[in-house]
Amino acid sequence: MKLFKTLTVILFTCLILTSCENKTEKLVKNMAELKSAIDNAQAGDIIVMSNGIWKDANIDFKAIGSADKPIVLKAETPGQVFIEGQSFLKIAGHFLEVHDLYFRNGYTPINAVIQFKSDKKNAAYDCKVVGCVIENFTQLDRTKKDHWVEFWGQRNQLLSCYIAGKSNNGPTVRGQLKGNQHANGHHLIANNYFGPRPRRGGPRGETMQLGDSYTSMVPAFFEVRDNFLDHCNGEVEVISSKSNYNKFSNNVFYKCEGSLVLRHGNYATIDSNWFIGDDDSDNIGGVRVINTGHWITNNYFYNLKGNEFRSAIAVMNGIPKSPLNRYNQVTDVVIAHNSWVDCISPLQFSVGSNVNKSDVLPKSEIRSALPIRTAVANNLIYNSETVSAPIVKYYDTPGDIDFECNYVSGVNGVENFVGFENSEMTVVNGQSAVPFVELADPNAKLFDGFDFVTIKNDIFSNHRDVNHAGAICAVKNTKFNVLNVDKYGPSWFKVSKKNANAKRVSIKSHDELYASLENANNGDTIVVDADVLNLDKTIKIEKSIILTSTNKDKKARLKFTSADYSTAFELGAGVDINLQHLIVEGSKNTNCFEPNKDDMSIAANVFVDDCTLSDFHSIYRSKKGSFADTLKVVNSVMKNLVNGFVLDSETDDKGDYNAEFLLLENNQICDVEKVFVDYHRGGYDESTIGGNFVFNNNTVERAGKVGSKEVLLKTHGIVNVELLNNKFSSIKSGFVARLWGEKNNLESGNTVKGKSKIVTDEFVTQKLLY
Repeated sequence: MKLFKTLTVILFTCLILTSCENKTEKLVKNMAELKSAIDNAQAGDIIVMSNGIWKDANIDFKAIGSADKPIVLKAETPGQVFIEGQSFLKIAGHFLEVHDLYFRNGYTPINAVIQFKSDKKNAAYDCKVVGCVIENFTQLDRTKKDHWVEFWGQRNQLLSCYIAGKSNNGPTVRGQLKGNQHANGHHLIANNYFGPRPRRGGPRGETMQLGDSYTSMVPAFFEVRDNFLDHCNGEVEVISSKSNYNKFSNNVFYKCEGSLVLRHGNYATIDSNWFIGDDDSDNIGGVRVINTGHWITNNYFYNLKGNEFRSAIAVMNGIPKSPLNRYNQVTDVVIAHNSWVDCISPLQFSVGSNVNKSDVLPKSEIRSALPIRTAVANNLIYNSETVSAPIVKYYDTPGDIDFECNYVSGVNGVENFVGFENSEMTVVNGQSAVPFVELADPNAKLFDGFDFVTIKNDIFSNHRDVNHAGAICAVKNTKFNVLNVDKYGPSWFKVSKKNANAKRVSIKSHDELYASLENANNGDTIVVDADVLNLDKTIKIEKSIILTSTNKDKKARLKFTSADYSTAFELGAGVDINLQHLIVEGSKNTNCFEPNKDDMSIAANVFVDDCTLSDFHSIYRSKKGSFADTLKVVNSVMKNLVNGFVLDSETDDKGDYNAEFLLLENNQICDVEKVFVDYHRGGYDESTIGGNFVFNNNTVERAGKVGSKEVLLKTHGIVNVELLNNKFSSIKSGFVARLWGEKNNLESGNTVKGKSKIVTDEFVTQKLLY
């Protein structure tokens, strides 16, 4: 017996030594050494990139590993290998792994940052990218298209990565299915943290797009699970599923201004996901349904306020005999065992119906095919405060929808809806960020539909022994934290970052102002302790700052003295400028704010409060490709201007626009020679919020270009417009505003003295994007 044990130990030791002999670890310090190591790599090798900055690194990781001996490319220290400049990573071959690289301070010169393909003939199979970071690795020109991760081949995985900050054209993650070698992909996207994707001001800003219109009939089998998607606001489609047999499970969608959209393709599974909204936004959606055979089960929708495309469940109308790139009819869909908590009108059907637009749209665009053969059963709807909004909202005549055994609490008028019943419910963890709601009656009747027996577990993976309606059948851990971001992304990377270096600086001269800006940290407050500063050159804002006076009752005066056509404040990428309690004067050749044309990669924001802005050519002028998230002026005076806010640079009619929010409230405006607002979005597109213009409680005098067809506040194609409680007098333009009545263009409480007027056009002919 002892001899047997001794022989076993010797044999085991030999196996270990043999295994070690077959595994080579090589440290490389530059691109030449890296290329050589990759060219000579054998199964089991580990290639280690030395710590430091790798600039303009064009990495083509092409090799052949095996299932038990993958070839690994990794950082010497996780998070200490920085890939910068014009860099990319291509992966091609079999059983390759990449670990712990950090992409920052640059952009890709090709179509992708990480691409599971080297060229047309060489794709990746059974490869992994693990624990990597791609942060703000975005193009300087936001109209230039790329993807940050591009899937090709089969059975590849993106695991435990942090990906955030893409602001340019194109989905963050793109699944490619062109060719049989890329079909039946069975790719896995799991345990990643998809951080904020800023609003893009147009379409083509998805966080994930899995397939496209022309490969939408291809079986893909993507599995997207256990990811945290945080403020992914690029467009209305956070995830766009455009292929067949994809599965989305156990993901958290946190305050994402959009939805998980089953855009093309069939037979998707959406199970056990969390969709979490915000009281302050009605742009946060849930699931939008198009096409055939989807199962939507065990999902938890909390605090969603959206309508139509952004409702908690949006089931669309289709186009009869639809082309591949439009909308197929919804058929044979199951929506069962979901919970909607504090959601307004959670079930909306025939979304996108446009049968009343036949005069302004071609017949091929009319969405008249109602959803059919769809079951909505065993769901739970709960409101903490009773509401009167209907549970089910139709935008056309009801289709063939079977409602069965759905239970409701906190909604008036339930008796008007067949298949819904008032019932007592219990909040198990009332103090948590996301309350867990259960049905009080464990014996409530449930609908036993075809294949419902396959819904075996609830959202917590509890077996449905007590088969409650809704996503939760038993809360076994009331301290479960849905918003725990620590379990996503690389273990070495800190998701939350605070600006600890912000300071307050007092300046007395223009030289001190320029110096303080050169040395500024993000969040600095610069206080002007002088009566007047004469400024003879543009102030370049490269960090987010607050610029204010020492005494708000005795405002400092900033006088821009340059006679050349220029700008007073030039805004760098991603900065916020906040002016408070200042008088800012220019010349009729100067724009007050403009973006830096050399780097418009990330949206800049302008906030003005209690200031006087005068004698400028424009308050803000956009440039082609520029984008501001928010332009906000409140409690201020704007006078002696040629123009006000000129946001008209996107003239290609592709659905793009130059600012997401233009907010003007409680201001005094006078003596404007031409247009005060020119806010333009060309192209008929529903994949974006469509712009937001708020003009409330302002006084406007002596403004506008003379002419019966001229418009003072031009909002061509902007979807959300509010003109409320304003006073207009001596307006020279024929129109104060022409609103788009079909969209969310509202006016109320305005007074107009003189011949100018506010009109509403119900249906505006728009150029189609498709």
